Amino acid sequence: MSLPDILKNLEIPVIGAPLFIVSGPELVIAQCKAGIIGSFPALNARPVEELEKWIVRIKLELEEFQKENPDKKVAPFAVNQICHGSNNRLEHDMAVCVKHKVPIVITSLQASPMVYDAVHSYGGIILHDVINIRHTKKALSIGADGIIAVCAGAGGHAGKMSPFALLPEIREFFDGPLLCSGSIATGGAVLGAQAIGADLAYLGTRFVATKEANASEDYKQGLIDSSGGDIIYSSLFTGVHGNYLKSSIEAAGLDPNDLPEAGKASMNFGSGGNTDAKAWTDIWGSGQGVGSIHSAPSVQDVVDQLKKEYEAAKETFT
Repeated sequence: MSLPDILKNLEIPVIGAPLFIVSGPELVIAQCKAGIIGSFPALNARPVEELEKWIVRIKLELEEFQKENPDKKVAPFAVNQICHGSNNRLEHDMAVCVKHKVPIVITSLQASPMVYDAVHSYGGIILHDVINIRHTKKALSIGADGIIAVCAGAGGHAGKMSPFALLPEIREFFDGPLLCSGSIATGGAVLGAQAIGADLAYLGTRFVATKEANASEDYKQGLIDSSGGDIIYSSLFTGVHGNYLKSSIEAAGLDPNDLPEAGKASMNFGSGGNTDAKAWTDIWGSGQGVGSIHSAPSVQDVVDQLKKEYEAAKETFT
């Protein structure tokens, strides 16, 4: 099965993952202008009325930029929907996405027939993120167009399976669009993801440390100063296991080596999490690929560097 056209015309096969708080219109627009797919969680647009304003702004700015730069590869954008009972905005936010025909919707936590049907009604595509085979088959059974394999080492909510295990298993029964997430911060890693079966790479942490990201300077510097060994995998903060920056946990007065567990029953995306230190605001998500981040340049500079590394890696193996 070939990729849908919407996932093809990119400078490099990369999607900028949706990042809680961090991904806003500025980051998404910069990513799309640089030729990679940009995305943001619908819940980042607060109050709810902001979501429509964000989508309209993104569409208009990208359309204008494309007209002014007809030879450039301007990528589409995506909106991430958290399909969970605690997200009381889901129906409202999906109505906005349908109204404006958002080209790509990324679904997380649960596969939602309501969301899938709504997106397919206008010809959009669904990419669903998964951490195991069971979740993959469930999403495909109700109509997901593509799968995002969120593997060990991914920033924020992440699974435990190595990409070298999960992607080949998915490829045994699915030949559609497949993305790889987990510790990808270089162009060589993008090519590596393709070598094991992915069509595109899914990068989050690398784009937190950029000028356009809505992250504090402390957060960006924390990424620059950290390495893969500084990432803590815990369920405490949201009820779902995820990877977080050790320094932010310590700054909140918690012992990163002695964190209690929290169950899925405590998930609530209308709150800041399960501790006084709020997830995403005080406790910073980060993938294990953080050791490859040494600066916080513009998105365009990051994409240029990824592309340079990607092409160099291809030459090495040809």
